[in-house]
Amino acid sequence: MSVDKMSTSDENTKVDNNIINAVSNNILCKTVTSSDKKTTSSKHSVLHFGIEICANCGKEGDEVMNICNKCKKTTYCNAACKKKHRHKHKKDCEEHQRLAAKLHDEKLFKQPPLKEDCSLCFIRLPIHHTGYKYNSCCGKLLCSGCSYAPVYDNQGNIVAGKKCPFCRAPCTTTDEDHLQRLKKRVEANDPIAIHNEGCDYRVGRNGFPQDYTKALELWHRAGELGYAVAYNNIGCAYDYGEGVEVDKKKAVHYYERAAMKGDALARANLGNNEKTAGNTERALKHFVIAAESGHTNSLKQIRILYTNGHATVDDDTKALRLYQEYLGEIKSSQRDKAAAADDNYRYY
Repeated sequence: MSVDKMSTSDENTKVDNNIINAVSNNILCKTVTSSDKKTTSSKHSVLHFGIEICANCGKEGDEVMNICNKCKKTTYCNAACKKKHRHKHKKDCEEHQRLAAKLHDEKLFKQPPLKEDCSLCFIRLPIHHTGYKYNSCCGKLLCSGCSYAPVYDNQGNIVAGKKCPFCRAPCTTTDEDHLQRLKKRVEANDPIAIHNEGCDYRVGRNGFPQDYTKALELWHRAGELGYAVAYNNIGCAYDYGEGVEVDKKKAVHYYERAAMKGDALARANLGNNEKTAGNTERALKHFVIAAESGHTNSLKQIRILYTNGHATVDDDTKALRLYQEYLGEIKSSQRDKAAAADDNYRYY
């Protein structure tokens, strides 16, 4: 909040010190003190020198903590004032909500960040889960082509024995060794390692007991460290009630967080939710973004929308073109060779 302070050196100019102009959320509010009685001409509460003011009665102080449940902008001293002021606040409350929804959609449908490049060949990583591999020795994501290719020493000779293509550490041969490395990465706050440990707890594998609560705790930690996939997993947990009560609103919230960070599967989940709700225009926007990120099934969903008259031929063509551009960015002869040798290295 900025406060316009008025001062003058002109003797003919007089300023009433009891009137303070404040700007809060682009709304001009005035608080007038007269004969120890305070009134407010504003329809909204404002901070008066850092003190909240009740939008109904003008009361100031720490007791003014009852916030409008819808717009989260206006404060009251108690529930009675909130109820009394409701009819006056309704129009402004709806406008606050409209503007908030508009700003949210601008962020939601903004082009998300692309998936990072392979740490060795520096070609964009695919989104297909067999198209890349996480190495717990160094914490690097390597594409299927670099993971499949032989490792050479400084003289150009093939290194005997399986080693990490990036850091040249010997590959683990037992689950115990793998878990020991993963533990070190978790202690180093590696978000992917933290997420992977959460997945182990979710299904109860690699020596971890099945514990949904622990899985969610680790996914929250990974998400806060920037790993978008973790937020999608949390969304799925709330969507299907895994370890928590089913809460569709929370599911959408975490899908959105993941999608805005670039997770294509979360974006497709949002598209499916909007399609089910009949919001085909919003569903189409999500599917186009997901297709551009490499999500193959989103192309099929756009074709279904087109067949049912909810998308145009231009929408369908645009999505296909964006998907082809994605394929052009991730393709390489080394990745093709790996995919041809083993389906576990397929990358699209």
